Amino acid sequence: MNITAYRSRFIRYLEPVADIFVKIGITPNQISLLALLSGILCAALFYNREFVSGSLALFASAVFDLVDGSVARKTGAHTDFGAVFDWIVDKYVDALALLGVGLSGIAIVSRFAPVSPVADYAVVAFAIIGSLMNTFIKPVVYAEIGYRGKVEGKIDDPLEGVGFFGRPETLLVLILGGVTGYIWISVIIIAVCTNMSAVQRIIYLYKTLP
Repeated sequence: MNITAYRSRFIRYLEPVADIFVKIGITPNQISLLALLSGILCAALFYNREFVSGSLALFASAVFDLVDGSVARKTGAHTDFGAVFDWIVDKYVDALALLGVGLSGIAIVSRFAPVSPVADYAVVAFAIIGSLMNTFIKPVVYAEIGYRGKVEGKIDDPLEGVGFFGRPETLLVLILGGVTGYIWISVIIIAVCTNMSAVQRIIYLYKTLP
């Protein structure tokens, strides 16, 4: 079980925001682009060690990511490109946000021991890899197994609720770390938990697929 399982509940509270975008004629793909631009801004702010401001930009990106689907549903604008573009934007935002932390030069493991800064970069790299792979497993399954059924524009598959640490958890931990001044702890948590979650999904597939 993960936060993704409660996605519909979060979206319900953002319906007024989606209605605003519908009224002013902003398309789902344009909203996804806003999510990407907010992610780029987050990365730039993190790079400059403005972690509170960067966290707010990341929060805005997450809101845009949730709202684009609601706008697509309200306007009947679900497209295959939109679904693909949404996936691509999500992964760019995740990687850029973590990369911004890494390039900021903030101490992570090196604050505990006199080790090379390379160790800090390695933790960030591990976090990025875990974040990407934890999600990458899903489209691989779609392609190989052939899941095609969609619910409100999103593919409905068993992996949706498998894995204890998905993208929502990653964003939440990173945002909380940024606003509390413990972003270095956030990166460690993400590095460990995203990879553990990916392993959890692999084990599930091993047990359920022929």
